[in-house]
Amino acid sequence: MTNLHIIDWSIIAAYILLTVGLGLAFRRRASTSADQYFLAGRTLPWWILGTSMVATTFAADTPLAVTGFIRNDGIWYNWFGWHYVLAQILAVFLFSRFWRRAGVLTDNELIELRYSGKPAAALRGFKAGYFAILYNLIVMGWVLLGLGTVAEAVLGVPREIAVPVGAALALSYALLSGFWGVVVTDVVQFALAMFGAITLAVCSVGKVGGLGALREQLAASPLVSESTLAMIPGGGLGLESDLFKFLIFITLMWWASHNADGGGYLIQRMAAAKNERHARGATLWFALATNALRYWPWIIAALASLVLVPVVPEGATEEAAYPILMRDVLGPGLLGIMLVSFFAAFMSTIDTHLNWGASYLINDIYRRFIRPLAGNKETILVSKICVAVLMALAVLVALSLTSIGKAWLFVWAMGAGIGPVLILRWFWWRLNAWSEIAALASSVVVAVAFEITAAVQSGPAYELFGTPVRLGGMNLETHHKALILVPVTIVTWLTVTFLTRPVDSDRLEAFVRKVRPGGFWGPVRTATADVRHDGLGRHTVVAWISGVSLVYGTTFGIGQALIGDPTKAAVLFAIALIGTLGVVRELNRDDEG
Repeated sequence: MTNLHIIDWSIIAAYILLTVGLGLAFRRRASTSADQYFLAGRTLPWWILGTSMVATTFAADTPLAVTGFIRNDGIWYNWFGWHYVLAQILAVFLFSRFWRRAGVLTDNELIELRYSGKPAAALRGFKAGYFAILYNLIVMGWVLLGLGTVAEAVLGVPREIAVPVGAALALSYALLSGFWGVVVTDVVQFALAMFGAITLAVCSVGKVGGLGALREQLAASPLVSESTLAMIPGGGLGLESDLFKFLIFITLMWWASHNADGGGYLIQRMAAAKNERHARGATLWFALATNALRYWPWIIAALASLVLVPVVPEGATEEAAYPILMRDVLGPGLLGIMLVSFFAAFMSTIDTHLNWGASYLINDIYRRFIRPLAGNKETILVSKICVAVLMALAVLVALSLTSIGKAWLFVWAMGAGIGPVLILRWFWWRLNAWSEIAALASSVVVAVAFEITAAVQSGPAYELFGTPVRLGGMNLETHHKALILVPVTIVTWLTVTFLTRPVDSDRLEAFVRKVRPGGFWGPVRTATADVRHDGLGRHTVVAWISGVSLVYGTTFGIGQALIGDPTKAAVLFAIALIGTLGVVRELNRDDEG
């Protein structure tokens, strides 16, 4: 085991006391009702919610996965995350306001606002269980795996010990304070996590001799190819080329995922905002910070690892280079801060997924189907039991996973193709509950079929989520699978939609009056002629283009300034400025309206 300095232990102890103290401080407030426990009473401002969104979407696993992407493929492979900007900006100018108007506790509750009959009730219950248990356990599993990988590489503690210990510490806090504690501590944890990531990047570059020296050594390294430093890959359009993969990311995958209209735990934060304005501001801050700010410290450290840790230990994945870099580069005090930042990132994600998963089980299953008249005391008690059970199951999943990045890819495949339904349900009257059922079921069936095929082809060598499917001498990667998954699901749900009955007119009219989305509402158009719609329109398109320009211009301007061409950086920052002006203009127009 690595011997930590007393300074490091003091920093770790101070952090644990801080988080437990915050949990205790919000314990009473969170225990008054389900609305308080899961949404903090819908009273939170944009900056807390937006920062909480950012903190939640990265954990101890994320810098490890980014490191693996860069060491195996190059900077450009982070488009697997960057492509979501296109959906995130849609959430800013469309879906954040819709979710806040809907007034739901969970996104599954919207199903029975939008659809009618027994199919809607069945869909709500199924999606709650599916995402709270299957999806959520895989996510929490890789988050725990990231923590275990760091503990093993830095402290010498086997992950079989580190994972349950880390889970127990996170559970003790998550049970105390509900969503109040989640979002407030997320702000602290985001600051700690970013400080730790920046510290490691600066120290790593310093050990190499500066950014200039890093570029020179990377250019001379046999481990580095032309694509390693590329932000957009080159090459031809062959099915196995990097450019083809990139094009699939930005043209297909961003709208075909289960997060196409916001994403469950992000929707939870939109619903917890004071009002629509704060929901929109939170989502905009999230899109900018999560892409432009958080990635580059990890990327710089990962590039430095190619020089300082050219080869990882036998049996380890390339993801292990990041914690090895921590151990070898950081001295007393800084190592303690880095370990705390990792634990903070871990906590900010795991407590969100525990609270969010429990909200599904309670609001969409327990109170909807089992105990509709359950009081506040009973609801909070059962919520805490759900939190504890979810954590125990997540530990078992974490000990079964081998690769964080590959688990990411499988989770995307599980919801591939449902995205168009999630978007269109806000704007097209003809969609019904059976449409979503068909989209989700077909995605799951095809994704699992890929895993079964890989297991049969590989036999004893099969690794969960880590073994590719082989077809015609070619390994099918995520983008190849997307070309199969998405068309199959779209054809399936469209067919089912037109073979089943539409939603009752009364339900459609009530939905349009409550959310005011605009779009194509056929049989209730006349009845809702007095409703002021503010969804689809020219201003939305302009705002979307402006927001995308702001985020991408800032993101890649920072990248070019750090490791690329200053002239390109200046052009990208100019694009970001133009985008900013467009975003501000649109926000002011909405406020005046």
